Amino acid sequence: MKRLPIVGISMGDPGGIGPEICAKALAAPEIYSLCRPLVVGDARVIADAVRFSGLDLKTAPCRRVSEARFAHGTIDVFDLENLPLEKLRHKQVTAEQGKASFEYVAKVIELARAGEIDATVTGPINKAAINAAGYHYAGHTEIYAELTGTRNYSMMLAEGDFRVAHVSTHVSLREACERVKRGRVLEVIRLAHDALRRLGIETPRIAVAGLNPHCGEGGLFGREDDEEIAPAVADARAEGINAEGPLPADTVFSKMRGGMYDLVVVMYHDQGHIPTKLVGFQFDARTGAWGQMAGVNVTLGLPIIRVSVDHGTAFGKAGEGRANPQSMIEAIRLAARLAGGPARP
Repeated sequence: MKRLPIVGISMGDPGGIGPEICAKALAAPEIYSLCRPLVVGDARVIADAVRFSGLDLKTAPCRRVSEARFAHGTIDVFDLENLPLEKLRHKQVTAEQGKASFEYVAKVIELARAGEIDATVTGPINKAAINAAGYHYAGHTEIYAELTGTRNYSMMLAEGDFRVAHVSTHVSLREACERVKRGRVLEVIRLAHDALRRLGIETPRIAVAGLNPHCGEGGLFGREDDEEIAPAVADARAEGINAEGPLPADTVFSKMRGGMYDLVVVMYHDQGHIPTKLVGFQFDARTGAWGQMAGVNVTLGLPIIRVSVDHGTAFGKAGEGRANPQSMIEAIRLAARLAGGPARP
């Protein structure tokens, strides 16, 4: 019988909800039927999250992957011991916590590249904190790209069968428009097609969103749709990829949600993030709380598997035991699936 894949989980910024959602996710017996989870971070911080969350779990620090036992009821932590508990500051941006969170990510990448783990999952980091620590990255995606030597990559967000892949992400809107080029659009279509095939979709159906209102209306509202996006779609179709577009962004997501497409290639950050989070995040004004925080983030084009939660550090509720682990659970499920683990029960 094939052994379950080992999934390394960087616990995120210690001052945010990352440690808590790691602990809550690994309290679910289901996770251990899909993979062998290993948290990469600080064992004392995880133990503290277990405490204030009221979980009946133990923590087992280890310094090598081979020491982990992967038994439900005990959280195995690859313990870097890089943040003393007395320096833990919930709800705060600190350089010490930024440094620690960067080191968790760097270690989980190192373990994956060395073949010691089969996939990686990332808890939320705070960009201001890692920059205060001297690590000048826009986010996880850029860290992974640099530390793996990857040039061609893209962010994919997924909430069930609702998926988007981005031509650009963490740049200004002005720069995002300038990045809509035929070669880059084609590259993202290819990455998306390959990812969908890995998810078991034999013939993916890919929609490509337009950049301008009404896809430029024949040049009245911009030339990018006609001069860059349409040729890229034609190139993809010539390669045998079932791609269609450019399609108006104000209707294409509804079509995907209705089952017409498996993924939409989007041109910039908010064009993809807003509809995906509208589907996956549900805020209840009566309670003032998020009833659902679903959806995951996958980096396409890397030599290793990377899946992430699709939310931030949520400093406002950190350390209180009320964070929702749903996105973390979904990220671990998908990472296990991409690594060849069993399908979700």
